[in-house]
Amino acid sequence: MKQIAFWFDVISPYAYLAFERLPQALAGLPCSISYRPLLFAGLLSHWGQKGPAEVEPKRAWTFRHVAWLAHRNGVTLQTPAQHPFNPLALLRLALACAPAGETPSRAVCEQLFRHVWRDGGDPNEPARLAGLVQRLAPLRDTRSDEVKDALRQATAAAIATGVFGVPTFEVDGRLFWGVDSIEMLVACLRGDPWFDGPGWLAASTPVAGVVRKRPPQA
Repeated sequence: MKQIAFWFDVISPYAYLAFERLPQALAGLPCSISYRPLLFAGLLSHWGQKGPAEVEPKRAWTFRHVAWLAHRNGVTLQTPAQHPFNPLALLRLALACAPAGETPSRAVCEQLFRHVWRDGGDPNEPARLAGLVQRLAPLRDTRSDEVKDALRQATAAAIATGVFGVPTFEVDGRLFWGVDSIEMLVACLRGDPWFDGPGWLAASTPVAGVVRKRPPQA
């Protein structure tokens, strides 16, 4: 049975859409999924990237795109009242719902994603957040150093694996980034020979000696 690591941050609408699509996409395939929360901002900082919300045209496109994807796939999506927001409380809650050293269940992750992407409220509004904590009944204190360290370690592990964005799926040492990579992931799981041939490695090999020149400035 194949083991899939699903790296995510609840701040990402693409991670939410991927989460909702996975059961249907993977139906009938012999695989299991571990849900691995990480801090997306930690990835951005490490790789020197800006988040989509930091570039206004990209922010506008992102929310139009995810609205279209949700419409096309029949997924309920309502943009939260505050975005971007600080996801630390929710990510720590996810980890606190699992025993030390383990990952949260799909049921826990489902409540967290839907708390952000279905209700349309502020994810960190105190009364809403308290209600979510009460429903999930975490096994560990979300404010403990143990849980905070677990999130830092999870983010560091993702970076060490080569994860640069969310959602990312990891299987057999291969990484698949983005909701639009699910079909590629499924093809790999079904044994498409391309993944074991030269194509997989060759596609990512830089072309030696090619220097891209900048166009002349006006």
